[in-house]
Amino acid sequence: MRTIQLDADGMTPRELRADVPALSDAAYFNYGAHGPSPEYVVEAAASFIEDHEFGSATTDPYEHAFGTYDRVRERIAAFVGAEPAEIALTESTTDGINRVADAIDWEPGDVVVRTDLEHPAGVLPWKRLEREGVEVRVLETEDGRLGRDEYAEAVADARLVCFSAITWTHGTRLPVADLVAVANDAGAFTLVDAVQSPGQMPMDVTEWGADAVAAAGHKWTLGPWGAGFLYVDRDAAEGLEPRAVGYRSVADPTGGEIEFKPAAERFEIGTTTAAAHVGLVEALDAIEAVGVDAIQSRIASLTDRLKAGVPEGRLLSPREHESGLVTVDVDDPEATVERLAADDIVVRSLPHPDGIRVSVHAVSTEAEIDRLLDALEPEW
Repeated sequence: MRTIQLDADGMTPRELRADVPALSDAAYFNYGAHGPSPEYVVEAAASFIEDHEFGSATTDPYEHAFGTYDRVRERIAAFVGAEPAEIALTESTTDGINRVADAIDWEPGDVVVRTDLEHPAGVLPWKRLEREGVEVRVLETEDGRLGRDEYAEAVADARLVCFSAITWTHGTRLPVADLVAVANDAGAFTLVDAVQSPGQMPMDVTEWGADAVAAAGHKWTLGPWGAGFLYVDRDAAEGLEPRAVGYRSVADPTGGEIEFKPAAERFEIGTTTAAAHVGLVEALDAIEAVGVDAIQSRIASLTDRLKAGVPEGRLLSPREHESGLVTVDVDDPEATVERLAADDIVVRSLPHPDGIRVSVHAVSTEAEIDRLLDALEPEW
């Protein structure tokens, strides 16, 4: 894998922005859905494929791929505070959540608890299980907040609890460690959707204490699509038996009995390209070259600037900074998205709450924030 050549001073958000070709022609505010990649991230992914397919025929392609898988796991683990064996390489957050859902031996009457703030990735797998007799309890929230007493009551007899670290609807940060502790006391398995966390704020899965955390690198870390990852606590993994199994899942692929690998590697299946994950490693290097703390601080400054220009009553996200996701009430979200796109300003609409979501990254600029506010003026 190639590496970024950095000087002793690292990288600034402005320098990182200059490395992203897609940001040259628009005021882009949709990082919560997709973060366009720097040029060297794409080059790293392409380089892996070229080396793997155009290299010497005497080089073992499996040895090359497996060595790459190992290096990628090590890099991701270091970024999120895990052990390499606790990281499985997946395609996406949705993929990771499904792998956990499919590895539990569900029985009719088992209870899954989720919030009403979950992305479809944290809704559809449980909806399917309802057809098998699993009860799904949906916790109602208010303004992106979860009531602790209601939560504790709901999870008291739950088999599994699934919630987002940062809500995609409001940009609120849920108290992950506290919610995990309550669920653990009740004996429930805890699965966190953390896709909005890596790349915009520090993330330590060990501090969270969850049994599993699903995420991906194509948003705030500016990595390629297809570079998902799943953290599974080593002890929690022992009670999970994936339904999808392949030679990467087991200790001995040619043995008589299925013996799953320890920890998270049991969730990897078969022959896949490591290209997207190689690109993700390059993206993580760039994010850390800027510094996650510096990124979080700049996002806070830029979102404060944005929120200061949004009239009271129109701001659906917290006034105080929690994340780079800012939801704004407009009369016709779809029409507003189209109108802004015609002016080369990219935001997205939400199904709930009824508004537009502005995703502000450290690579965004003050001038872009002001341009967006000017363009939103007719909405007020």
